[in-house]
Amino acid sequence: MTSYAILFEDDVTQSDMRAKYMGEHLKFLEANAKSIRTAGPLVEPDTENLTGGLWLVEAEDAKAARALVEADPFWTTGLRKSVRILHWRQVFRDGVRRV
Repeated sequence: MTSYAILFEDDVTQSDMRAKYMGEHLKFLEANAKSIRTAGPLVEPDTENLTGGLWLVEAEDAKAARALVEADPFWTTGLRKSVRILHWRQVFRDGVRRV
């Protein structure tokens, strides 16, 4: 398995989709918890505006990570404007170097 950081940018013209599909999105995250290790929104610090999201994912390859993205209700309903899928290697955790 490979680790990926997945960064989402939301389409501000579709922001009403967040509240409308939040329940389905959370169920999707729970159903895919073996792959989606952590997830949460990205927020502008001064305005508290939700601007996107971040997932840390374990997947066979980038294609499998993208398949997760494309199955998420936030993607299929148009809330997400863009996505970046990046290979991620953890080198530091809880005060300890991992390399």
